[in-house]
Order: sequence, then C-alpha cells, then structure tokens
Amino acid sequence: MSALITSLAFVVDWLLGDPQTWPHPVRLIGAYIVRLEKALRSSTGKLAPKTDRDFYWRGVILTLATLTLTGGLVTLVLSFAAKHSQILWYLITLYLIYSVFCLKDLLNHTHRVEAALAQGDLPEARRALSWIVGRDTAGLSEEAIRKAEIETLAENFSDGVVAPFFYLALGGPVLAWLYKATNTLDSMVGYKNPTYLYFGRFAAKLDDLLNYLPARLAALLLIGAARLAKMDHQAGFKLWRKEGRFHSSPNSGQTEATVAGILNVELGGPSLYGGVLVDKPFINQGSDPATRDLVLAAERLVTTGAFLTLLLTMAIELALSFLTNDAPWGWGLK
Repeated sequence: MSALITSLAFVVDWLLGDPQTWPHPVRLIGAYIVRLEKALRSSTGKLAPKTDRDFYWRGVILTLATLTLTGGLVTLVLSFAAKHSQILWYLITLYLIYSVFCLKDLLNHTHRVEAALAQGDLPEARRALSWIVGRDTAGLSEEAIRKAEIETLAENFSDGVVAPFFYLALGGPVLAWLYKATNTLDSMVGYKNPTYLYFGRFAAKLDDLLNYLPARLAALLLIGAARLAKMDHQAGFKLWRKEGRFHSSPNSGQTEATVAGILNVELGGPSLYGGVLVDKPFINQGSDPATRDLVLAAERLVTTGAFLTLLLTMAIELALSFLTNDAPWGWGLK
C-alpha cells in the first residue's frame, strides 16, 4: 500500500471535497444500481418475482453484480494504466483513493446546515440536512436538526473515513471500492420497509459485516482524538462500552455512543423514515440537548480523528512496504 498516495488523496479530499459538477464513481455505481434494480423488479411471466424469497434472491443478484462490476472495472483500469504509463497509474490511483473518502464533503454539508440556521432559515436548514441523513427532515426542530448533524458526523466518520482507510490498508483501491460499492448499495436498498425488507436484506447484512471491525476501531480512534483535543475521552469510553449497542444497527451505535459521551449530548430517539416512525432508543438520555457549539465540537472531534486515522494508516502502510520489500510510494512499482 502506498503511504504517499494515500496521504495525497486525503489532502486532495480535504482541499476539494466532492464538487457536484465532477464525475464521481459513487454516482456511476448508484446509476447502475437504479437501472439493474428496475430490470430485476420488472421481469414478467415466470421470471417475475412473486414471493419474499424471490425478492431476496433478486437482491443477492443485484449485490453480487454490482460488486463484480465495481471490482472488475477498478482492476481493469489500474492494470491498463500500469501497462502503459507509470504516471497515469499514479494519477488514476490517486483519483480512486481520493474518491473513496467523504470527510470534506460531509463537513461542507454540515456547514451549509449551520449557515442556514444562523440566518434563521429553518426550511433551508432542513433541505440541506436531507442531503446527508436518511430520516425525514421536513418537520424537524432546530435542536432535532443539530442532533441529526452530530449523529451523521459520528456515523460517517466510520463509514466515510475509517472503513475506507481500513480496506485500503488491507487490499488497496480494489478492496476499498468493493467496500464503497457495498456501502452505496446499503444506502440505496438497505431499508427495513415493505419495498426493500427482503430485496435489500443481503446488501444490508453484508454492509453490517464489512463495517463491524471499522466501526469499533472508529470508536477507539474518536476516544484517542478526544484525548488529543482535550475533550472528555473517559466519558466517551464509558458510554461506548455501556450504550454502543443502543441502535438498530450493530455498528452505527458504536461511534454515536462514543461521541455522545465525549460531548455529553443526547442522541437517538424516535425518527420518521419515509413517513414511518422508527422508535430508536435514546443514547445518553437526559444529557445536554444538541447546540451549535456541540455541532462545532463534533466537527473538530471528527476532523482530529480523521487525521489520526491517516497517521495510523500511513504507519501500517510503511511497515508493510518494508516487510514486503515494496517501494513505500507505490504498489509494487519500483
């Protein structure tokens, strides 16, 4: 694994984020998922899905097809570049790794939400929030909006920072993009509603499995970041161990509980998803309500955690490069 390319990709993400006018692999994967889902659902005659089991296996096909295409294309592009130009290979690899991160884009979105709230524009704040959360935002109060901001910062620290670094360290851009494709599938079809309960189950369970270790590593990194930032890391550790399972997801609660303990803020609670009330348990119930200062503290915590994750990953990559006698600036390219 290349420590230099990984660090450069992180810096590019920090500087540029995700400009909406630029092509992005996640948007291409999303478009493919939409088209394939439509094809799998619109079959007629004997091929038409009728039972829950039929929809489950269609979902398996969707997941495996998406992962096969993603892994195959990333491997093909990198192999082609490596055969024709080392510089081209480095540039494509840099772009692929940069695209797998979402830290700056997440922070930019929370800044838009906070800017709208600062101007007293609650409808605009709700609209901006809807870009980064899955819940219904139309009726949220100012405090509920800020609670949702902190929750998504905590959850996306794991999904958008730690997990991509984790899979980059394990298997380079190909494995990182297989993870990203799974995460995209989960965000599009992994819902517990009548439409996706069976169709999206395989993708959701696979996403849970792939995030199991990164989510717990993310909690530990947030505790380390809190210590560096002189926040209450001990309270974060205690609440992580106590309430890390207080979530319908086996992974999201790990970082949400950690952040809730560090900031002494109440998270969780019932929320509307697609018009359906989901009775999620409270995390750190009875503590402080979410405020602008706590959102800013959460941003600072997640940013510190991201740089700590980068340093840890670079150390692992450099160690692996020496152990495998590989150049620390590229995968096998001397």
